[in-house]
Amino acid sequence: MAAAAPHRLRHWWRRRGGEGGVFVAFGLGILLLVFFFALVSRIRGSINDGGTVALLGHAGDELVPLRVLRNAGKKGAVCLDGSAPGYHIETGFGTGLDSWVIHLEGGGWCNSVDSCSSRKMTLYGSSTLMDRLVPFRGILSRNQSQNPDFYNWNRVKVRYCDGGSFSGNVEGEVHNGTKLFFRGQRIWEAIMDDLMATGLATARQALLTGCSAGGLATFIHCDDFRARLSGDVIVKCLADAGFFLDAKDISGTSTMRSFYHDVVQRHGIGKNLPKDCTRKKEPSQACLQSPHKLNAIPPCFFPQEIIKSVTTPLFVLNPAYDFWQIQHILAPAGSDPNGLWSNCKKDIVNCDPNQMETLQEFRRAMINALEGFRQKKDGGLFLGSCYVHCQTLSDVTWHSFTSPRIGNKTIGRAVGDWYFGRGVVEAVDCPFPCNPTCYNMKFV
Repeated sequence: MAAAAPHRLRHWWRRRGGEGGVFVAFGLGILLLVFFFALVSRIRGSINDGGTVALLGHAGDELVPLRVLRNAGKKGAVCLDGSAPGYHIETGFGTGLDSWVIHLEGGGWCNSVDSCSSRKMTLYGSSTLMDRLVPFRGILSRNQSQNPDFYNWNRVKVRYCDGGSFSGNVEGEVHNGTKLFFRGQRIWEAIMDDLMATGLATARQALLTGCSAGGLATFIHCDDFRARLSGDVIVKCLADAGFFLDAKDISGTSTMRSFYHDVVQRHGIGKNLPKDCTRKKEPSQACLQSPHKLNAIPPCFFPQEIIKSVTTPLFVLNPAYDFWQIQHILAPAGSDPNGLWSNCKKDIVNCDPNQMETLQEFRRAMINALEGFRQKKDGGLFLGSCYVHCQTLSDVTWHSFTSPRIGNKTIGRAVGDWYFGRGVVEAVDCPFPCNPTCYNMKFV
């Protein structure tokens, strides 16, 4: 399935209604000025599996080194290829010395020996292939103007290399003759233990966050994160683009449910899923069912089920027209053999009226799936109408003068208001294309 192989597509961020200006070189000063204004309307980057978006940042972005946990292997906490896991950390300062924001990286999943074997030869399966230095942006930025509420906290980015949302735990190492380690749960535990020893244990306030597959991991580990800290610590969780919908594709097939079933089986994730859900039908029993009976099995790996049992205050940040979900859940390649959805998936403005109505139905399904969560008094919600995926790690989408807004409030401001109790945050945007502040993805 496409969800298991990293994309290597080029794209443009762009505002609806405009594609930027014309570059005219009248000396170095004019060129730099034009570049600055062009950056507001166009920012180039790349997308990898799970939708982690790498964007151009500020020239002064500090690069944060990778910290590899060499001793984690003693606990069996290793990446798919057996290498040690790691994270990046930038120490807090001033009033943020005892506050922590921990971000779980996204990057899709692998669901078979073949796909996991391919994945272990990438940075999403081996720490030996990870960038040693990464910039911290968005919610991890130390720039107060870009990140007003969390800029001086201890900020951590946990790298993703297990392919199972930090949740798998299989004892064996060899699978069908191939050496693979499915140890996401142990990676989570090893990194949390290391962070506790580094200062997290004395935190006064903490926020666990993650995007895409890391957003799903945030749903899964939110209550465990809360349990690791003392009762007087303010602990909350923020899931960015992790609310993957249990929906049938355009051919009427439950493609994502089948894929998630394989992920759960391969990684041994069942024991980490909500007991109220898995009691109805143990995940391990699913493999004994015929394909048509699979639809009757509770989809316990989907956030709409996990969220029912989360007791820690939680903020759900998701685009209603999540491009990753449109491309892989609603209209995956296998459901569209004639490629009728190809142009629509590349650029939402290319969708014909029938396709747009299908997208509106998908939006309504997401709103309905969140209905129970919206009754929680301590929850927060920001459901935008942009054609995007992850939004917390980009200065452009997190909090800037050009950021998308709902009710004149940026994502960064909405999350801060919710975390610090400055107001109730339940923002559900109007249907596409109503929001002129949107940045929409365009694939080329």
